[in-house]
Formats: sequence, C-alpha cells, structure tokens
Amino acid sequence: MKMSLCPMCNNCPEVEVVGDEVRIGEAGNLAVLKKDEWNVLVELIQAGQLAKI
Repeated sequence: MKMSLCPMCNNCPEVEVVGDEVRIGEAGNLAVLKKDEWNVLVELIQAGQLAKI
C-alpha cells in the first residue's frame, strides 16, 4: 500500500507499507518504522499529544 503524507501535492514524502515495515520518504532520506511503531505514532497524533518542535 502506498500513500502520500499530503494527497494535495506531489512534493510530500510517500508512505509505503511493505510487510511489517512502514517506509516514509525516499532513498537517501528514508525513515522506517515497524507497524506497531507507526500505530503508536498515529494514536499520538489523533490524541493531540504531539506538538511542533
């Protein structure tokens, strides 16, 4: 499954789910999370517990 962090443009990083990994970005600038880590991130965002740094 592939999606963009911002479906309104083509410039934002792509998110790709491959097996047990969630890959954010592109070669040379890639963050890789396990599905459980991704789910924690999503829960924190939805709960409003993350703030800009």
